[in-house]
Amino acid sequence: MSLEVDIKKRFSSFQLDVTFEAKDETLGFLGASGCGKSLTMRCIAGIETPDEGRIVVNGQVFFDSERRINLKPQQRKTALLFQNYMLFPNLTVAENVGAGIGKDVARAERDDIVQRELKRFGLQGFDGRYPAQLSGGQQQRVALARMLAARPGILMLDEPFSALDAHLKGVLEQNLVSLFDAYDGTILYVSHDIDEALRFCDRIAVVEDGHIMEVGTGDDLVNRPQSLAGVKLSGCKNATPAVCAGKHLVRLPKWGVEASTAAEVPSDVTHLGVRAFFLERAEGPGRNCYRVRVDRVSDSRFDRTVLLGFVDRAEDEVPTVDADEDEMKYLHQHLFWRVDKLKTPAGLLPYEGEELWVRIPPDKVYLVSR
Repeated sequence: MSLEVDIKKRFSSFQLDVTFEAKDETLGFLGASGCGKSLTMRCIAGIETPDEGRIVVNGQVFFDSERRINLKPQQRKTALLFQNYMLFPNLTVAENVGAGIGKDVARAERDDIVQRELKRFGLQGFDGRYPAQLSGGQQQRVALARMLAARPGILMLDEPFSALDAHLKGVLEQNLVSLFDAYDGTILYVSHDIDEALRFCDRIAVVEDGHIMEVGTGDDLVNRPQSLAGVKLSGCKNATPAVCAGKHLVRLPKWGVEASTAAEVPSDVTHLGVRAFFLERAEGPGRNCYRVRVDRVSDSRFDRTVLLGFVDRAEDEVPTVDADEDEMKYLHQHLFWRVDKLKTPAGLLPYEGEELWVRIPPDKVYLVSR
């Protein structure tokens, strides 16, 4: 099983330009809404037509602009699970599951396939019901069963959990594991949630503004991001412009400080990232130690998120901005610190208005150039 995609599609204010390959694996597409993830899936499925390029699935050419090949969606044998499941409201559960099975399949075999997939997803006894009579979770299981019953050449899932509450999401994630285990081939998984992508995907493509910025394993993305988009989408709260100031030194204009790095600084570095939970409380001045003021705190069940302002920041490049003047500029001049409430004594939890020292570990920063 294999997938080769090299396509372009232009709009008035946006251009999709993606090139990638996938084998027998689950390849995730991680990015913000409107970045081109879903559009890529729709082009593969034949719902959208690229302006130019080539799409090949398991050796079959779906689209080739130079050779004027553009197979119809029903000829492509793809399965695309939309956010709203796209069940046929006038068909029963069994009829929906069987809707994608080829007309050349004998009736008895068709019935066997439908019953097997209904059983796999715990839908026995629901055969005669209609979509409107099902819960959201049941509708999604019908959609998953329909995907497998069709025996597609490629599976594509577009934000499958976006409309579900936390409890139902946890249950249906296991249904998805069952789907992936039963399918032998290429799976494309679209999400804006890094944790989802890490759980389900063998590799992850970071998508921004219609382009794939980097592709790698989940471990690569979390520990060695190669782009600003990768830094942000991997959940890193602190990402700020950086300028090379030495072999192991960067200047951070928006924070008004300099920082040492364990890794050598690329001459074309553009940004530095550091995760909020990597920050450490310091006793006083030292390498990468900064005097800060706690400007805001917010608590979750197990963490306290702290917004830190640099007390001794340089003002020459980026003057300090107040929150009521420009909220976004104000936030960009601050450092996010996540404190584990279970490991930190209550008396040592930072509080609003407090001044203290924090340290950015030189070996815990990310340096990217794009």
